[in-house]
Amino acid sequence: MTISDAPVTTKSVSAVVVSYFTGPLIARSIASLRAQPEIKEIILIDNGNFDGDVAGAIASDDGDAIPVHVVAGQGNIGFSAACNIGAKAATAQNLLFFNPDAMMPAGGLARLLADGADLARPWMMGPKLVDPEGGEQQGSRRATLTPWRAFVEVTKIYRLAPAHPYFRRFNLHQEEIPVDVTPTPTISGACFLIARDDYFAIDGMDERYFLHVEDVDFCLRFANAGGSIYFNPHVAVTHYKSSSRANSVRIEARKTSGMNLYFRQHFSDAYPKPFLWLVACGLWAAFGALVVRRSIAKMFRLVGLWARTGRRGLEKAKAASARRTLR
Repeated sequence: MTISDAPVTTKSVSAVVVSYFTGPLIARSIASLRAQPEIKEIILIDNGNFDGDVAGAIASDDGDAIPVHVVAGQGNIGFSAACNIGAKAATAQNLLFFNPDAMMPAGGLARLLADGADLARPWMMGPKLVDPEGGEQQGSRRATLTPWRAFVEVTKIYRLAPAHPYFRRFNLHQEEIPVDVTPTPTISGACFLIARDDYFAIDGMDERYFLHVEDVDFCLRFANAGGSIYFNPHVAVTHYKSSSRANSVRIEARKTSGMNLYFRQHFSDAYPKPFLWLVACGLWAAFGALVVRRSIAKMFRLVGLWARTGRRGLEKAKAASARRTLR
């Protein structure tokens, strides 16, 4: 499908927010979006939250507040499918995909739109993602993910020659920040702006990716379809990572599975199969090592708790942990 080359207007934006047990941060995120006068509506896809969290987040005494349309009842269908539902429900020409643990600064959306006004369509643009201390986050801007680049990351051979182009890393946040809007192969799905027609010209997010890697895949497909991807250093969006109460090991498993799907989908003809198998083994080995490290750390925490509180304290801690961790 050919992506439209019509100019992007700056008159209306639909914000799409996907939430899964985000907690109190979602209210701050919604408030930061409501402070952007360019937003026509906020579409909140509720993949699962504690009772009252969503209602509290969207409540407002201001009769003129930007409306929030909640889509609920579908269960946890994953990030990609939820983004597609939100985009289909949107009525504005432009889409802003925004994480529920992110905060848009005052005037941030206006700057993104203004900086994109003179760009040739089609384009998508992401801001600089920063942690609460103000440092640029990993994932804010990235190179194209290839099997070789994944191999470099997993084996850490970039340490042999950090400046060599063959060993360039995937995440670029440690490189010097550009002074202006800059073409960048991959930006984060935590926050990006795109025309609605351009989003659907490549059929939106690939719903085979449940969580993670879907943004990497989308950027590559968008670029292959003739789109341009930009990183905007002038807008700093604060991103509180890992706010969801989803099981962290399960998240890492989905990320590893998503990366292997991505490589099979886009690089099976360009790379020999044995090398792709080697990369897959390396990724799953890294996942296994992470699980072992976290299990050992948990064991030591439990041993320490036993030493301090005895069996009764340990049982209470386990019960509290079971209530907090969502399977």
